[in-house]
Amino acid sequence: MAQRYGGKYSPDGKPPAQDTPPQHSYRNAQVDPAGVRVNVMFVPPAILTLLSLNDGATGLALGLIGAGLWTGGAFLLREGLKAEAAYAARKVARKPALPRKILAALLTGGGAALAAWKAEPGILIAAIYGAAAAGLHITAFGIDPLQDKGVEGVDDFQQSRVARAVDEAEENLAAMKDAALRARDRTVEARVEQFQSVARELFRTVEEDPRDLTAARKYLTVYLQGARDATVKFADIYARSQDAQARADYMVLLDDLEQNFAARTRKMLVEDRTDLAIEIDVLRDRLQREGVHLDQN
Repeated sequence: MAQRYGGKYSPDGKPPAQDTPPQHSYRNAQVDPAGVRVNVMFVPPAILTLLSLNDGATGLALGLIGAGLWTGGAFLLREGLKAEAAYAARKVARKPALPRKILAALLTGGGAALAAWKAEPGILIAAIYGAAAAGLHITAFGIDPLQDKGVEGVDDFQQSRVARAVDEAEENLAAMKDAALRARDRTVEARVEQFQSVARELFRTVEEDPRDLTAARKYLTVYLQGARDATVKFADIYARSQDAQARADYMVLLDDLEQNFAARTRKMLVEDRTDLAIEIDVLRDRLQREGVHLDQN
């Protein structure tokens, strides 16, 4: 639903709301990595289907199969771009288990080959069009990450536990955002995004050092589940009644959650630096016992 713009310099001259969060970019804010360019990929299969309706049984079958391959490729591409964005956002990440973007390119090439065969039967022509479509797809969207990053020296079991916990936490954040949209309040939406940014700082800290998972688990599970449920409850109430008190209480809750998450992140970073300092001191003592003298400056 369109919302009327209002502010200090609007015709009504009303100043902006006092609880509007600061207008700054959120470092860990996430945007849709797919967007319009992926939605456009659903157009060719629809056109191919329409053009195949009057081509007889064989032409219709080839057209529908080709359109199905293109549609499947578009869905895989969307999921591949989301997986790639999640991979890029994390300093420690495993490569996607399924190379969705590569498979999307192959499906797109297969759909193009069938469309070419329908228009002009011939293996060579179909192969040329299929290879060209797959190549252009890879050129436009790239391929999936094929290597793990930041996992050297990290225990696989611990990293898997962290990955599962962070994935569950991201689902709760996504549910919070969806619920906030139902409230139809731009300030609330922006405030939820700000909290998500702070929460993701905690996620990244845990991913960099899986040993922090035990200390942060209640934040990734209990607190975020409670925040999700509270957001859903608030959205249901506010969408019906525009209750100002419910809105104020919810904003206070977000403030408390943000402060707690930020404090937990700072504490873990301090503990990590303390552990590093201890390890350096132990190593220095060992080297000195071996007769190696280090410059203390």
